[in-house]
Amino acid sequence: MPRISIDFLKDLIAAPSPSGYEQPVARLYRDHVTPFADEVRTDVLGNVTAILNPQAEMKVMLAAHMDEIGFIIHHIGPDGLLYFSPIGGHDATTPLGQRVWVHGRSRLPGVVGRKAIHLLDPSELERKPAMDDLWIDIGATSHDEAAACVSLGDVVTFQYEYQPLMGERVVGRAFDNKAGILIIAEALRMLRQEGGLDLNVGVYAVATVQEEIGSRGAETAAYAIGPQSGLAVDMGQATDYRDATTSRYGKFDIGMGPAIDRGANTNHEVFRLLTEAVAEEQIDVQIHATGSSTPTDARALQVTRGGMATGLLSVPLRYMHTPSEVISLKDVEATARLMAAYCRRITPFTDFRPR
Repeated sequence: MPRISIDFLKDLIAAPSPSGYEQPVARLYRDHVTPFADEVRTDVLGNVTAILNPQAEMKVMLAAHMDEIGFIIHHIGPDGLLYFSPIGGHDATTPLGQRVWVHGRSRLPGVVGRKAIHLLDPSELERKPAMDDLWIDIGATSHDEAAACVSLGDVVTFQYEYQPLMGERVVGRAFDNKAGILIIAEALRMLRQEGGLDLNVGVYAVATVQEEIGSRGAETAAYAIGPQSGLAVDMGQATDYRDATTSRYGKFDIGMGPAIDRGANTNHEVFRLLTEAVAEEQIDVQIHATGSSTPTDARALQVTRGGMATGLLSVPLRYMHTPSEVISLKDVEATARLMAAYCRRITPFTDFRPR
């Protein structure tokens, strides 16, 4: 990938975007895609859509969500400690002891605290901590001191950013799904700079909001655009480490390419076109079988209006919904190439009806 694309990913990871507060990432996405899009739109929910060939009647939607998990301040104690609720899915053991950013009137450092282990009675030691047992300490000594810089409804993110590991692997906060934002931007860039897209096919690369609390942005964006086909990209649970039993969860390895979802979530013609692109472009992929609905934007795309021919691409990721998620940049690039290759295979006459 170009250096500018890696820098874009670093900026995405550094920007806070808990569900409903995606504006910093939305600004980065708008600025990044504007040079190679015909049109860029922002809707009332905050979805940002970059378009190629906006006049075309055949439309393909590429969806990746901007929002990340985080926390929201719901109470300020008399001692200046901040009490919070989760945004999105959290394991309550993860925040304990973590350094965080509180996005108040200015960005403030804080730490997630709990009663010290030495003070826990035996029954408390035996149970997993709950969110109600935790608080955020910003160093304030009173309610008024804390309230001077933090308001109810301010959001919180972990103090973790982008860092290279060995080889092509990197670690960072919220690759779920900021790596997906890079992927749809890269697919759009490839289509613009390398060509091959039918001028009568429009591509709508949508950075969606509020996926972590129910794919709200994808639902409204898909309804407004009315595409005939769409691909959602998200992170998937890698199973290439101990205790992730492949006989139970399936085999999904980092560095072996994205997964193409197969099952009720994926239109048969979309799957055929994706696998055809894989063979012709020599892209490494894996297959993921899903027997029920998916908790991703693909679900919202599939059931919009009278139905959309939908596919789901997943990038293998370790340690999802923690401050230190791990992915391979090789998988990210392969996913973007596959998205672009799929779009090139669509014509105004493509029939997505099962047959």
